[in-house]
Amino acid sequence: MMDKLLAVLFILLLFFIPILFKNTIEPDRHVAMEDKPDPCVIHITVDGEDKPIPIDEYVLGVVAGEMPMGFHDESLRAQAIAARTYALRATDMGRRPIVATVSAQVYKSPAERKKRWGKEYKANEKRLREIIDSTTGDIIVYEDEMITAMFFSTSNGKTETAKNYSGNPIPYLESVESPGEAIVAAEVERRLEMPIEEWNKAVGGDWKADQFKSLQLVRNHTGRVQKAVSTNFEKTGREMRELLGIASTDFNIAYDITNKIVIITTKGYGHGVGMSQYGAEAFAQKGWSAESILTYYYSGTEIKKFELDESECLKTLSLANNSK
Repeated sequence: MMDKLLAVLFILLLFFIPILFKNTIEPDRHVAMEDKPDPCVIHITVDGEDKPIPIDEYVLGVVAGEMPMGFHDESLRAQAIAARTYALRATDMGRRPIVATVSAQVYKSPAERKKRWGKEYKANEKRLREIIDSTTGDIIVYEDEMITAMFFSTSNGKTETAKNYSGNPIPYLESVESPGEAIVAAEVERRLEMPIEEWNKAVGGDWKADQFKSLQLVRNHTGRVQKAVSTNFEKTGREMRELLGIASTDFNIAYDITNKIVIITTKGYGHGVGMSQYGAEAFAQKGWSAESILTYYYSGTEIKKFELDESECLKTLSLANNSK
């Protein structure tokens, strides 16, 4: 009898031990699976962030960092598509990291958004998520290749060409008119007063009144300074902007001899190439769609969906028509 009882207990133990063992390891395996990024969702590695961010979460953070929440939905949608395109190309589909500053595109984390928006955080997050979701997968292409979707804050009435900016012509980064920005932007023209000592430190040399009198600002067809030339001095407009820390390359320079102050006035804000953000808002307020805004600023482009090959996910990029 005792032998039979022991045999039954042994069989029961054989049955329950695997169940107990499974219950102890399954939660850990589940947690590990949750922590592992989905290989079929592109993740963007942002300098300063702890872990890679799913592409649309990253795009949300860029729209939050780059655009005022008072903007029209269509201009925010245009920014989302431009930001996604820029990030995918700049990071080689998530293979390389990207900075979170104006040297690429500004990204704001959830904590930074919460701090900035305060009581409006939940409402702003909800609105932006709906906008980003409506653009999921949308990218800008030129002849079926993703573009370098450069953008900037405010123009001087026209956008700049890639050739004027970098010396390299790019067919979809040509100059276009950008009207109405003065109506939607709080500030288009700016004035900076700089003591002569500060000017000399910035540009080099020991400038006197005569050198300012001989200063010539050579402009290109978009109204921006292509080069600044004076006695024993020559710089590109882009170099002058960087040296002086001014808003744009559409600038004028005057010298106040009495007070020994250099007066610099500028029009617009940013490098001027690609989509003007305040220009996009001006067009959106006129009823333009995000697609119309983007294909206007990026000449000859179209909006398409990108799809990842299911067998290779991150390794293969294919383009599909937007209507698919």
